[in-house]
Parts: sequence; C-alpha cells; structure tokens
Amino acid sequence: MRTDRELAERILELALRGGAEDAEVFQRASRMLSAEVRSGEVSAVERAVGMGYGVRLKKDGRPGFYYATQEEGAESAVQAALEAASYAEPDEFLVFPEASEPGDTPTWDERVGSITEEEAIERALQIEKSTFSADARVKRTRKAMASFSEGETLVVNTRGVSQGYRSTSLESQMGWGFGTGRFLDEVDFRAVGAEAASRAASMLGARKISAVKASVVLESHVAAEFLSIFAAMLSSENVQKGKSLLAGKTGQKVISENIDLIDDGLLPTGPGRRPVDDEGVPTSRKVLVKGGVLKGLMFNARTAKKGGTASTGNAVRGRFSAPPAVGPMCFCIDTEMEKKSLEAMFASIGEGLYIIEAMGMHTANPISGQFSIGVSGIWVEGGKPAYPVKEAVISGDVLSFFGNVMAVGDDLRFYGNIGSPALHIGPSDISA
Repeated sequence: MRTDRELAERILELALRGGAEDAEVFQRASRMLSAEVRSGEVSAVERAVGMGYGVRLKKDGRPGFYYATQEEGAESAVQAALEAASYAEPDEFLVFPEASEPGDTPTWDERVGSITEEEAIERALQIEKSTFSADARVKRTRKAMASFSEGETLVVNTRGVSQGYRSTSLESQMGWGFGTGRFLDEVDFRAVGAEAASRAASMLGARKISAVKASVVLESHVAAEFLSIFAAMLSSENVQKGKSLLAGKTGQKVISENIDLIDDGLLPTGPGRRPVDDEGVPTSRKVLVKGGVLKGLMFNARTAKKGGTASTGNAVRGRFSAPPAVGPMCFCIDTEMEKKSLEAMFASIGEGLYIIEAMGMHTANPISGQFSIGVSGIWVEGGKPAYPVKEAVISGDVLSFFGNVMAVGDDLRFYGNIGSPALHIGPSDISA
C-alpha cells in the first residue's frame, strides 16, 4: 500500500508526449480496518485496501480527466484524458500550481498504522462497555464501531509540484457519541460510550412544548452541523456559481462580531490537518471571518485564477476518481470572548432550549440561508436543566442565526473537518 512516484512521472511524460500543455497526477493509497460489536459480541470486522490515481491535464486550453487503479492502465488513462479534452470546452481558468514549500504538521501515528484486528475489536468493546457502565438505564445498544485508516497521498505535476505525505485517522462512534482524530491519543474510546449513554438517558420521558421565542444553546456537534452550512457558503466555487449567500459581501459584517471563522490545515489537533491540499498547495491558517466581517473565501487553483487571487490551499478530493473541488481542512469557530462552561451558559439564558440533536440540516438553503429543522433537547428553567423536549422545530436564516451569537463554550470539538464549541444563540423561533 504505497504510492508510486516513478509511475506518476511516467504518466506526466506520456501526457506531454500526447500534446498536453500541462498535466497532474494525484495518487492515493489506503488501508482501513473497522470493528463493530453488539451486546459484547463481534458483529462485523471489515478490511479494505485500495490504490488509484487520477490524471488531469490541459490540451489546447481544454481540460481532460481520467482515473485508473492499475499501473498497467497508465497509457490507457492518459489517452482517455487526452480524448476527454478533445470534447471539452476551453477553460481559461484551468491552471496547475507552482511548486512551493509544504506546511509542517503531524499526520502519521505508527500505532494506528499497525493496529491489529484484536486491538480494533477491543477498542469497540471499550465503547460499548463504557456505555452500560455510565448509566444503569441503558439496557441495549445498536452497535459500537471503531475504525482505523492509514493512507498515502502524492501529487505531482508538470509545474514542479511533487508533494507526498502519509496520514492516519481513526473514528469511534456509538449512537450520539463520536470521536475522531489522526493520532490514537486524540480519541477517548471510553468517553465516546459514556457520552452516548448520557445523551440517550437525558431524553427519557421527553415531551412536546408550545411555540415560543427563546434563547437556545447548541450542543457542539449541532453547532458544527450549522457551521458546515457556513463552510459551504465560504467556498469560492459556490460563490462563483451564484450558490452562496455570501456572494459580493467581502468586507461587510455578515455575522456576530463575537466570533471569527477560521480554516487551519496545520491545526495541531485538527482531524483534517495535512501539509498540502489535494493540488499540492501548502495549507495554512486563514481567518475567513474576523469580528463578524467577511475577510475572504476558500480557493483552489482554478477558482483563484477566476477570482484574480491565489489558492488558499483548499483543493479537496473525496477520492482519486474526481478532479479537485473546494472545501475546508479544519474549519472552526474562534473567538476573543471569554469562553463559558455549559453550566454558565444555562445560567445566562435563564430559560430556553438546549439542543442536542438536529434533523434535516441538509434541507437548509445555502443560497437564501433559510432553514426549518426538527430538534430535540433539554428545556432550561431558572438556569438549570428541567426536562427533555422532543419534536420541536427551529427556523430562521443562517446569517441572522450566527449574527445572534451571545456566548461561546469552552468545549471546542471537531466532527470530521468541522469544529465548534457549544453556542448560545439569542432569542429564536421555536415551534411545536
């Protein structure tokens, strides 16, 4: 399971011989091991190994792309990419980055890379055992899962880029409990199970409430779901396509002055951290919103050329079989405010809803910013948790919602490449 630099160089040579002005090879090799347990028994163990590469090129100003999974398919992949270019429309903004020094951040944990099947199962069992021990009212679990991955990425192009790195990642999940990181020490498997038990037990006896306008506190993973909508709005690709509410708003106040929004591909504890993006451009810390004012967007090489600026190192590929899009590395909330504990937030709102689950977040409209989603959580009275609430609905628009941030929690957590602490949002519409 390794990338092959010699193969990449040979593909570039074939592309240039075939008439390409520029070309790029993106390789990714991976290995994954996951274990699921239920009621103390192993329910599934899965292994997967893969390697593939994408060939992207420009011929006569036209883009071509193709991918393959076998070394012996290199010639065919190049020919297919060249043929695809002959049918494509010219793209004046298609460019390939120049070589530059990569960022410096740790991405490889030998312990994750060498994890055994027995160790993976034991970690999954730890999650389930901690769920039962955390609350006696928990009698049954659906499944506990622990997943461990290692990978190697290589980006080589005809402009001098030749960047590669190894990475590991792990994920643990049980119901409402979740943990992710690149290093083994970054995930507490027992805490994941205890968290799942606590959230499930807290919703026992949930009731409906009448329509009301009240403050809400978003649990960190719910806040991260809302933040993922904002991350999509900050994509230059979406802005240039007219699919973002933030189009034309650079330099304007768009949300609360209490928070900053950053994307930092070198964040030491960010699960998505990496030295370069998926075009080989160095990652870095970018303040996209400062004091509520929109300062910039996330760019890859193409959208940067179209926008008359430089790539911000935000080229991402979900897989080697697709060209790069624009996306976050480690996108999160930052603030200069005093960070509050959850208890302090409850005390400050006096009465309101602590939201621990949101349903239908994908229905939010990134162009208008409008949302109406189902939520459940805990009703707060007198600054203290009172009783669980189910089948409530909150509605509004994303910019106004983030424009009403009153306080930020001290519990920043990442869920994938999006991170957030708990957030206190001022009076919001809550309906039954």
